[in-house]
Amino acid sequence: MHKTHSQNRKILRRIIWIFAIVFVLLNVVAIFQAYRFTHFSGDISTKTRKPAELSAFEKIKVLALGVSNPRPVNTSGPHGHFETIMLQSNKKIECWFIKHSPSPQPAKGTVILCHGYSGNKATMLDKAAIFDQLGYNTFLIDFMGSGGSEGNNTTIGYKEAGEVKTAYEYLKGQNTKSIYLFGTSMGAVAIMKAISEYDLQPKGIILECPFGSMYQTVCNRFRNMNVPAFPMAGLLVFWGGIENGFWAFGHNPTKYAESISCPTLLMYGLKDKNVSRNEIDVIYKNLNGPKSLKLFSDAGHENYLTKYKPVWTQAVGKFMDADSLK
Repeated sequence: MHKTHSQNRKILRRIIWIFAIVFVLLNVVAIFQAYRFTHFSGDISTKTRKPAELSAFEKIKVLALGVSNPRPVNTSGPHGHFETIMLQSNKKIECWFIKHSPSPQPAKGTVILCHGYSGNKATMLDKAAIFDQLGYNTFLIDFMGSGGSEGNNTTIGYKEAGEVKTAYEYLKGQNTKSIYLFGTSMGAVAIMKAISEYDLQPKGIILECPFGSMYQTVCNRFRNMNVPAFPMAGLLVFWGGIENGFWAFGHNPTKYAESISCPTLLMYGLKDKNVSRNEIDVIYKNLNGPKSLKLFSDAGHENYLTKYKPVWTQAVGKFMDADSLK
């Protein structure tokens, strides 16, 4: 009897040791992956492709070693005259100010454009051109870690909200009238947090495919790899926040939406695998000002101009000319 009891204790100790070792290993992997996801590398390695484009071996490699995340570089610039402006925010950020093309009518206002994760302000030039056609100046931001801005990390919209505030206050300080905010994905989330935290008062905002919460967007990426989200998604969110100095579980755009009362155009592609329709519906429900929702049936988590340029242009033009914005 004593021998059996002793054997059971040994088995229990082994099980505890196994769980402890697995727990430590999972955290080591999560720490490494979170760093790779939130820090850009200085080399010119190829960016990891979308999950659907990866082989089984490549998916295993990504799960073990993290994504390849080269620092975003502006490979093109605006056509014609523009001004490069450096602003001091939580990091030094580089911006392009593009004045509305000369015409009989003065600019209707200025649109601040905010890019998505692993993007840069050059990726916003196609949209800036459309805003110019619609009669607006544009102010394009490189978030920290991207393009001409300082740093090598990203907080997926959390600290970038402070950079939205910096750009907004700069334009206000220049006596700029009628400021609008436009953001895609991470840029949309940064706008929402900036309005919620700093009480910005733009004339209107346009949000493309913002995620519902930091935890949810990480879970979605695991599911895109056909891998269970638990427990690694939670560990990645925890360590990603620790490594970047914020509580990532509190990064919640569905909550930020409750503080938004300005006119809002929310846009979403129904084939988006990074952001669910439910996340969009909750954000839309929580918005407290005049609002409209534009859906693109055949678009994923991508640039909507690729497939829907005329439709996108019409929806944005109609929103910005609406009586609620005048």
